[in-house]
Amino acid sequence: MWAVRHGQSTANVAYEEAERTGSTVPLPGRGADVPLSPLGRTQGEALGGWLAGRAGAGAGAPDLVVCSPYVRARQTWELMAAHPGVVPPPLLVDERLRDREMGAFELHPPTALRARSPEEAARQALLGEWSYRPPGGEALTDVVLRVRDFVTELDRAAPGRHVLLVAHDAIAVALRLVLAGLGATFPDRLPPVPNASVSRWDSDGGRLRLARWGDTAHLD
Repeated sequence: MWAVRHGQSTANVAYEEAERTGSTVPLPGRGADVPLSPLGRTQGEALGGWLAGRAGAGAGAPDLVVCSPYVRARQTWELMAAHPGVVPPPLLVDERLRDREMGAFELHPPTALRARSPEEAARQALLGEWSYRPPGGEALTDVVLRVRDFVTELDRAAPGRHVLLVAHDAIAVALRLVLAGLGATFPDRLPPVPNASVSRWDSDGGRLRLARWGDTAHLD
C-alpha cells in the first residue's frame, strides 16, 4: 500500500503566509474545494513520474487507486494519471479519505484561531492534536476510526491488491496508527507528512509493515 499526500494547495500557501505576516483572516469557501497551487500542480506531475516508474517495476505497481473526494486530492491524481507512461488503474473515491474536519474553524490558519478564539487555542494546546476536537469538527482520533473502518473494508474487498491512496496528511498519520496493529499508541509528536510525499507499507505475508515514510525523493 502507498499513501500519497496531495500536492501543495492554495490553503497551504495561505497558511504559511499567515504565519509569516500574522494575518488573522480565515480563508473563504469550503475546505473540500481548495485547489492545488501552481507548485502543487508541478508536484502532481512529479508524482506522475514516480508512478510511471512503478509501472516499470512490474508487480510493484498499484492496481487500484482510492482517492479522497476533496478537489486538491482529485487534482493530484488527475495529474499523476495523465503522465506519459502511466496506465491508470481503476479509481474509487471514498468519503472516509477526506481531510480532518475542523468544524467552526474550517480554513482558519493557526494565527486566526489564536486571535479569534484564544480559549480554543489554549484547549488545543492542552489536549494535543490527537484529542482536540474543534466545535463541529474532528479530533485525529475520530479520523483514525473512519480510516480503520476503511482499511477493514478494503481488506475484505481487495485482498492481495496493490493499493494507492491519494489523500491528506491526517489520513496518512491515521493509516500509520491503524496499520501498526493492536496496542499501537499515539505518538507524542505527529510525524511530518510533506506535500506530494509517498509513504509505503509492505506485506510480510500476514500484515502490512511500514517501509518508508514521507518520501519526497521524486520531487528533486
